[in-house]
Amino acid sequence: MEQRLVPDDFVIPDEVKTDRFLLRMIRVSDVEKDYDAVMSSLEHLRNVFKPDDTWPADDLTLEQDKEDLKWHQSEFRKRTSFTYMVMSLDENQCLGGVHIYPSEKEQYETKVFIWVRASERSTDLDEVLFTAVQKWLSDIWPFKQVAFPGRQIPWEEWAKLE
Repeated sequence: MEQRLVPDDFVIPDEVKTDRFLLRMIRVSDVEKDYDAVMSSLEHLRNVFKPDDTWPADDLTLEQDKEDLKWHQSEFRKRTSFTYMVMSLDENQCLGGVHIYPSEKEQYETKVFIWVRASERSTDLDEVLFTAVQKWLSDIWPFKQVAFPGRQIPWEEWAKLE
């Protein structure tokens, strides 16, 4: 059985609302909005989760993305990882995502990946989101050691950690 990332008595936040975005649990019903954000941001996303990643593929289908969302939703329910969508306040557009995963590095409990869609890269949303997520994780979540590989820890350094 997979190890839970948070204790059973921890109340997992469903959403966080700011004056710029709504951060909420990913849902399979979001597939079209997620797919649009992912496919419009291919090059950027290939360096978010690991350097020179092959995901997302140029030919990723809506059905494949739906399967990914099902997996994320299942992991969320099992409390083994948590994926949140960054939505516009009216929820008409996916602006990005926040992924909270267990860390394979002994120095960290979790690793967190944050991304915003390509059309938001020229705004300050990435930095605003990053700052908000850091505070949210510190104030609400039970984690003591959170890593942001590729963002606060260069990939080369991350690879050297045990």
